[in-house]
Formats: sequence, C-alpha cells, structure tokens
Amino acid sequence: MRRPSTPWLIAITLCLVGTVAALTSGVGQRETPAPCQVASKKPLPRIKEASGLTLSRRTSGVLWTHNDSGQPVLYAFDTSGTLRGRVAVPNATVVDWEDVTAAHCPSGDCLYIADIGDNERSRSAITIYRIPEPQPADAQTAPPEVFTATYSDGAHDAEALFVVGDSLFVITKDDAGILYRIGPGGPGQVKAERIGELGIPRVTDADVSADGKTVVVRTNNEVAFYQTAVLVAGKSPKPDLRFSVRQAKEPQGEGVAFDGNRTLYLTSEGRDGGQLSALTCTLPG
Repeated sequence: MRRPSTPWLIAITLCLVGTVAALTSGVGQRETPAPCQVASKKPLPRIKEASGLTLSRRTSGVLWTHNDSGQPVLYAFDTSGTLRGRVAVPNATVVDWEDVTAAHCPSGDCLYIADIGDNERSRSAITIYRIPEPQPADAQTAPPEVFTATYSDGAHDAEALFVVGDSLFVITKDDAGILYRIGPGGPGQVKAERIGELGIPRVTDADVSADGKTVVVRTNNEVAFYQTAVLVAGKSPKPDLRFSVRQAKEPQGEGVAFDGNRTLYLTSEGRDGGQLSALTCTLPG
C-alpha cells in the first residue's frame, strides 16, 4: 500500500492499516470501516437524478449539481441542502449529463459539464462543456466552450470527470475503471488517451478536493482517495484509502465532493428524488 503524503491520509491509514491492507491485497471480502459519520441528509428539490457534484471555487459554501436528463440546467445548493439558484446553460444539449467539476481555466474559475454517459456504448464522441463559473443567482451562464472527445479504443460508458491543470480526465463505468486523459489543450475535436486502470468497478463520479491534493472517486457504495499527482501520472496506483459509504443509506449513490479537510458530500438519485448527504470524517485538520 502506498503511503500518502498528506497528514490526514497518513493518520487514517495508520488507524485502519489492517483492514485497508486486507482490502488492497485482496484478502477477504469485508468492506473497510468508514472513518466518517453521517452529519446530515436532505432531499434535493427539483433534482431526481443528481449524477454529478462539485464544490464551488467561486462562492464559498456552494455545491453545484444537475440532472442527467432534461434541460441543460445547473443547480446551486448550500452545504445544508438549501436551493440557492437554478442556472441555465445556453447552446448546450443533454444527451446524458453525468458529472460537473470545478477547476481553474484560462478565464479564471470554470465549471466543466460532462455529457459522457453511454449505456449502450454507441456514441461516436462525448461532449464536455466549459463555462466560467456563474453565481448562484445568475439566470444563465455564458455560452460554453465545447470539447468533443473520442476515445482512442472505441466507445465507453462513463460518469466521472475531473480536471487537473489543463488536462481533463475521464474514468469509465465498467469493471476496470479505465482512466483517460484529454489534453493538455483547449476545446475542439480532441482525443481521450488511455493512461491506466483503477481496478474499481462501476465508478459513478470523481472530483478533486478543494486544495487540489486529492482525487476522490466513488461508486454507488464506496469512495476511494488518491494523491492527485500519483493518479494523473497514469501508473494505475492503488488508492491510499477506500471505504464504504453505505451508512448514508442513499437510494442510489452517484455524486461526490470533498473539501480537502473533514467533510465529504454525496448525492444520490432515486424514485422519490435526489438526496444530499454530508459526512463528517475523523480526519486531522
């Protein structure tokens, strides 16, 4: 198991060394106990399919999410689950929106919207929209820049996008969790290059922590933490930490965001609507 460099990951790994070692070495099938407690759960009005989630880089205490079908709209919630805004994205369409991620961009702070879902693996290309991050009270965003990406080895279903520097990264939703890099470079017709495998099946979201040091990857029932620099190097690393989030009792776990300190946010979709869960983790500051 790779030892993490950030203090909170070191502390957690030491506390859970036995169970994490068993998980990463393939010994036994028991899930690693979670070092987090559910602090709150709240339904998300107007959101039935909260597929993606990210913390705002521009407005403190705001989370962005969206439905995976319907109108091209982003929803802003505060961290208690109160709706703060509904912002339309002009000149965009929705085939299968699966993620949103906040990152720096040439114009400052941006949101990247990933129209990358492909259940039938029939799409000839996927679409990623980049917009200057709006304020929650805005009626609509600026017109988006558009990345039209093709995979180097054929179509894939995917639900996870994260951005590091001027490169975009997609993780496929299959048994392998294949990692693709798009860029570096600007919008237009681009290639998604295969650079590694996470070995985590059915990935539903990924996001970079607010401090940029950590990438958190989730499935319906668990989360995994990676050092950003190690993951994007394409060496197919084992996660520094991986644990169940079943204690949130989500209808269908989908989105994830991490503040880089103590709080993990999760969104889910379900027949009765979406849900936002905040988990307070026993992580040293």
